[in-house]
Amino acid sequence: MTPEVLTILMFGVLIAAIALGHPLAATLAGTAVLIGLIDNGFNIPGLFDLITNNNWGIFLNYTLVSIPLFIFMAQVLDRAKVSEALFEALYIILGGLKGGLGLAVIVVSTVFAATTGIVGASVVAMSLMAGPALLKRGYDRPLSAGIITSSGTLGILIPPSIMLVVYAGLTGLKETSVGNLFAAAILPGLLLSGLYLSYVAIRCAINPKLGPPIPREERTATVGQKFFMFIKSLVPPFGLILAVMGTILAGVATPTEAAALGAFGAMVLALFKGTFTWEMISGASIATARTTCMVMALFIGGKVFSVVFLSMGGGDVVADTLLGMDFHPFVILFLMNLVVFILGMFIDWAAILLVVVPIFTPIAMELDFNPLWFAMILCVNLQTSFLTPPFGYSLFYFKGAAPPEFTIGDVYKGILPFIALQMICVATMVLFPELVTYLPSIFFGK
Repeated sequence: MTPEVLTILMFGVLIAAIALGHPLAATLAGTAVLIGLIDNGFNIPGLFDLITNNNWGIFLNYTLVSIPLFIFMAQVLDRAKVSEALFEALYIILGGLKGGLGLAVIVVSTVFAATTGIVGASVVAMSLMAGPALLKRGYDRPLSAGIITSSGTLGILIPPSIMLVVYAGLTGLKETSVGNLFAAAILPGLLLSGLYLSYVAIRCAINPKLGPPIPREERTATVGQKFFMFIKSLVPPFGLILAVMGTILAGVATPTEAAALGAFGAMVLALFKGTFTWEMISGASIATARTTCMVMALFIGGKVFSVVFLSMGGGDVVADTLLGMDFHPFVILFLMNLVVFILGMFIDWAAILLVVVPIFTPIAMELDFNPLWFAMILCVNLQTSFLTPPFGYSLFYFKGAAPPEFTIGDVYKGILPFIALQMICVATMVLFPELVTYLPSIFFGK
């Protein structure tokens, strides 16, 4: 068969297997083995050598050791209830504003994103804490659902982020090292959080019924009390963020060493909060092992898929098709992101990265795009995969943890404006590349 036919067949089998509900890691590897055998005339030893030689590098990648450490840090912080104190403080401080509780949710989710990096933990925690409070105060249900689900997705972008570690491991480029990606993601992450805050504030200012303020008689705390509550709740997680990110950006520690520091710091915070128990550490360790195994299984399955796909000439087929269209480079950029957006409606971010990064990165470099800038555009775009129906994970996390008054219709209606805001963030990064490249150039040089 020609590479063109094999490419169509490979993606056809992959999509069909995913639609049938098979596990992603097994689907990626199984599809690759089937098409690889067809391509090489059922030469099993040859295919085995190809797969093992290319997958061995995954187990020698020191940077990937940071994945279980960052996951463990997130699990400990989630069980230590670090975000609850911050939400309670912001509930009192911002509750008197129109849409103030919604703004508090976004601020807490932004801080939580920088300490956990796991979307599920952020969305579930805020659904349990903020969902009942927003309902009690008469907030619009679709707006409330949109706020919680969208702000929770910041955990996949704002460093330390597992997605960025995986991306760095896939490319192996100096420009897209973990340090560069972490630095590059700070401003886009804050921009996205700022867009969410602005949207909620403007909508509630125009229509206060969407987010009514807490009645004045219930706001009894003095300015001094509010300041003390805010500082007391913010300093511990913010100190941990500085310890992890500061050591990486200052070049003092590698991402793996910084992740170990973060895991230790999370346990120290839990100890000071009085939540450090054997049950908590045991639960965090088991959850970390499960999540790490899932990530690494996807990593291996995706690597098998990309190796076979590239070896049979599939990468050249895609590159020649896109580059042969004689379109403007930014049109090709749009088409690549459209593919990522559509894939995000059906499959997990990790599987998307593992499939598209080995294919799209050479095309981006052929078009003279900055690899770091291109990486960040893909990563921000991938945030939408948590919100877009029918398989947006944040939607299911929220529906499972939020009060039953929230219907699935409320959730779908509420996420649409926030998906649009994510697209505005991507467009802003395209128009102003310095949003991505400025901080890496400051910390690591051009």
